[in-house]
Amino acid sequence: MSFSTTLETPQTGKYEQPTGLFINGEFTHGVDKKTFESINPTTEKPICAIQEATEKDVDIAVSVARKTFEETWRKVTPEQRSRYLLKLADLFERDLDTLAAIESLDNGKAFSMAKVDIGMCAGCLRYYGGWADKIEGKVIDTNSETFNYTKQEPIGVVGQIIPWNFPLLMWAWKIGPAVACGNTVVLKSAEQTPLGALYAAKLVKEAGFPPGVINILSGFGKTAGAAIAAHMDIDKVAFTGSTVVGRQIMKAAAGSNLKKVTLELGGKSPNIVFNDADIENAISWVNFGIFFNHGQCCCAGSRVYVQDGIYDKFIEAFKKRAGANKVGDPFAQDTFQGPQVSQLQFDRIMGYIDTGKKEGAKVEIGGERHGDKGFFIQPTIFSNVSSEMKIMQEEIFGPVCSIGKFSTEEEAIKLGNATTYGLASAVHTSNLNTAIRVSSALRAGTVWINQYNMLHHQLPFGGYKESGIGRELGEAALANYSQTKTVSIRLGDALF
Repeated sequence: MSFSTTLETPQTGKYEQPTGLFINGEFTHGVDKKTFESINPTTEKPICAIQEATEKDVDIAVSVARKTFEETWRKVTPEQRSRYLLKLADLFERDLDTLAAIESLDNGKAFSMAKVDIGMCAGCLRYYGGWADKIEGKVIDTNSETFNYTKQEPIGVVGQIIPWNFPLLMWAWKIGPAVACGNTVVLKSAEQTPLGALYAAKLVKEAGFPPGVINILSGFGKTAGAAIAAHMDIDKVAFTGSTVVGRQIMKAAAGSNLKKVTLELGGKSPNIVFNDADIENAISWVNFGIFFNHGQCCCAGSRVYVQDGIYDKFIEAFKKRAGANKVGDPFAQDTFQGPQVSQLQFDRIMGYIDTGKKEGAKVEIGGERHGDKGFFIQPTIFSNVSSEMKIMQEEIFGPVCSIGKFSTEEEAIKLGNATTYGLASAVHTSNLNTAIRVSSALRAGTVWINQYNMLHHQLPFGGYKESGIGRELGEAALANYSQTKTVSIRLGDALF
């Protein structure tokens, strides 16, 4: 039975797309031999059928990952783990165009933007390849009678559940630190975007990883995802997605074997523009902050607060800038915004737009479907939005921006913090003192100054409040995938 199909993209021509579950270094069918279709959000038509993982397949993958960890992987040297990750990074760069094209096909993001994503994937994998042989403990001097030291050990088998908005970037964010620390992995991709994760699995095999170190499952959250969260032989689960699902995963982890949990969840991030900001520069970043990736970003700057001295001027200039965003075919060279990922997401966003209109917010631009085919939505700006409105309170996860007004720095901080989320934020000002004061007062895991959405694999990323637990990226991510062991050796005679 073949577990691949020939697909074609405008940018790369024909390529072989894996369609099986990747377990123990091979592509295979699910136990129940069930399949599901991946839908092209640009055409609304099926791309191909993928093998669907169920609870039975999770059990098999976890068993393989456990055996590999105990018998093989924990004996592999840190230097060799580094070599595997560095080789994988090289392969991502070699196949950059193909991987980017798969993202555009499966997710709908602009090909030009997807290429940036894949470059960042390679950078992330290479970064953690560099960390693999630098994970160290310390000697702790307590007295002359004992020799004490700590060492960092892998957690064991980790389950990872990734979202559909950045399919391959999240794959790299999860795989990189987990493997660098010496764990084995069972990763479930999002059911909306399974193709990139499976192609990356093919590169895992080519990079020479021992079978069973990295296992990739395609399946649905309610079955395969739930099975990972509640599995008694998974030692840690990492999830990126909605806060609602994050709560369910925490409950499942607590109710099973009390596995360790890290969560990167939703956001409703404030983007604050002061009177003294460079308006042209601020508008460029505010535009990128909300409309990048079709607004499907957990850290999207969806709440824009503009100081009253430049409010009207800002609105007019921002409308012009947003109107220049090219919405259309992801494979067109000048496209900035592609379709939303699915019919469900399209309907959800349009529902929020209708709510904003009914609540009395003013539509400055957009507010409608774009075209008559595909899940396209016009870049939408609401002005005169009050804090209690639903579009200012809830995560929309689409190209919809809500703008409010403030007068003082204290008011800006209060408005910025008036949310249950705390993932990201931004401050636009030419005054360094203002930037530092406000960034210190905002309760968010990331504060960008005079920029937005500038993520980097060296910089920790994660949320305050209901935006999550733990940090992705940087050295901080290593703590999610390792545990500290203390060893104390008595040197002198017995005390008793």
